[in-house]
Amino acid sequence: MAKQAEQDQQNAPAGQVGFIGLGTMGGPMARNLAARLGAESGMWVFDTSPHALDDIKTMHGVHVASAPREIAETCNIIITCLPDDAAVEAVYRGPQGISGALRKGLTTLDCSTVSPGLTGELEAQWRKAGAQHLTAPMLGSKAQSEAGQIFFILGGALPGVRDITPYLSMMGRMHIFVGDAVTASKIKLLHNALGAVNYAAVAEALGLCVTAGVDLKTFYDVVRNGGGMAFGNYFDRKVPSIIDGDYSPRFKLALAHKDHMLARGFISGVHMETPILDAARDMLEGALAEGHGDEDASTVTRVMEHRLRTTISKK
Repeated sequence: MAKQAEQDQQNAPAGQVGFIGLGTMGGPMARNLAARLGAESGMWVFDTSPHALDDIKTMHGVHVASAPREIAETCNIIITCLPDDAAVEAVYRGPQGISGALRKGLTTLDCSTVSPGLTGELEAQWRKAGAQHLTAPMLGSKAQSEAGQIFFILGGALPGVRDITPYLSMMGRMHIFVGDAVTASKIKLLHNALGAVNYAAVAEALGLCVTAGVDLKTFYDVVRNGGGMAFGNYFDRKVPSIIDGDYSPRFKLALAHKDHMLARGFISGVHMETPILDAARDMLEGALAEGHGDEDASTVTRVMEHRLRTTISKK
């Protein structure tokens, strides 16, 4: 591990690193990054929640900033991991935001899932100032973040990509460069829109099993082990917890709905009918209306239970 940390430090560009947003995903990512960079890196962090800083502020070499602007005044590389457009807007362009210290040579990397429009605005503003703004929205959940197994969808100008790549390797297992920053945002939203379709389809399939008298665990075993086309990561990871009635959040329903609506926002410009996405939206909104926003996105299964007047989950 010590040898790997030394190699990481040699590969990283010169200059201090800042990390803003220490929530469910960002907290583990920042801790992994600080551990790999080592105590001499002088990494800076910020979060609006003092509690989010509890674990990382005790790590050697980590400094807590008073605001995003202070990090921008100190660091050449800033990584952000935030919940939505409003949080990104506040961190980047708020009264004490990064833009107050925007300068040539500054590189920001936003790992948040946000609208392509906001990403494009930031990229253009940064470019005009001689800075670089990249995006690397993530695939994975809390477990992958903690294990350093996040997959990043990387977008931005090539000079910034070269600067940021060593840090991605410290926080995740792999990244794919997809083009400009806006393209990365679009791909993440399209991915999550497809994911929402999976939520709805699996809920419906499980409902059909119950109404047809098919044992759910037997159905799961067949789909998981049979090598057929119905199998996927969502089915594999979520069906056992759905059957057990475990909807503890790995990816909150409210965030899944937010991502879905962001996807619909830019898809509307394509002028294409999307009946399957519409059905998935209805399931997400139904679960939200029932008060499940803070539960796992798989809680859309509850909506199917109500529609079929049956019980899928044990609890």
